[in-house]
Amino acid sequence: MLKYFLSMLFVFTMSPIWPLGPNPIEGDPFIIVNKQLNQVAFIHENRVQTIVSVATGKTKEMTPEGLFTVTVKAINPYYRKKNIPGGDPKNPLGTRWIGFDAERTDGRIYGIHGTNNPASIGSYVSQGCIRMQNEAVESLYDLIPLGTKILIISSSEAFQDLGKEYGAIQ
Repeated sequence: MLKYFLSMLFVFTMSPIWPLGPNPIEGDPFIIVNKQLNQVAFIHENRVQTIVSVATGKTKEMTPEGLFTVTVKAINPYYRKKNIPGGDPKNPLGTRWIGFDAERTDGRIYGIHGTNNPASIGSYVSQGCIRMQNEAVESLYDLIPLGTKILIISSSEAFQDLGKEYGAIQ
């Protein structure tokens, strides 16, 4: 009996009943940041819902690439580096923060956020974060729950194709 139990345990741990990988579950919200285009796509319910322009890192290395998870969200985030309270017009983080776990961080270092410098959108100017117009990040904020996957990539592939490749689109 013990032998049977151990063999069944091995079978179930080696072949999961549901998908366990880092990819999103089809239909779940999914974000793709394409550094080559400086654009973000929001994918939900098996289709690309919107694409917006963003700003990314001053150098290619500053905005890390990979598949990450949203771990922190904040309205009117506090800017710790320069002790600027949330809601202050001098706050470079704008009105929303959607933090993710890049480079083994806790979601408070790298994020998608608004900006107090809307003219920077479309450029390579950040310290590693993804900047959006405040209106754009505000519209996405409520649609992106904690646990949402974020793919950051430099690619010439269409967002639709990347969504299919990563399991967010059927």
